[in-house]
Amino acid sequence: MKTSKIWLACVIPALLLLASGQASTTEFRVGVVDTERILRESVPALKAEKKIEKEFAARDQEIKKITQQIRDIQVFLDKEGMTLPDAERRNKERELDNLNANLQRMQREFREDLNLRKNEELVVVLGLANKAIQQIAESEKFDLVLQEAVYRNPKIDITEKVLKHLANEK
Repeated sequence: MKTSKIWLACVIPALLLLASGQASTTEFRVGVVDTERILRESVPALKAEKKIEKEFAARDQEIKKITQQIRDIQVFLDKEGMTLPDAERRNKERELDNLNANLQRMQREFREDLNLRKNEELVVVLGLANKAIQQIAESEKFDLVLQEAVYRNPKIDITEKVLKHLANEK
């Protein structure tokens, strides 16, 4: 929805300019950027991904540890459950239920926090990308740069220039 409004806001003035005949006296330069590629391959995006992985590594290890505890208890109950006294078996089953509930809570919180951090970093990367796009557009005298397109002719795709610009920024 937001993308289509932006697209319309960019394309309508260009079409009006073309229709008025003013474009026939000057060259009209259009560029297209693959935003998804910027978010996958750019230096700021890769740095953000590593930063997030580092931030969440300890919590991920804790989840893996609890998952292994659950497996161990389940294996123990499967092997020894019939020979255990009822009280001990019930205690192990209760422990297993508590660990499962705790694991589900931890996984849900992990996913929510991870998505929140990814979105925060996404905003930063998109801000840097937009700044780079604007600098390239101004320096190379583009009249219009689109970030979303159903089709992009390789001749007008400036994604590689944006990636290089972002890689050179400090």
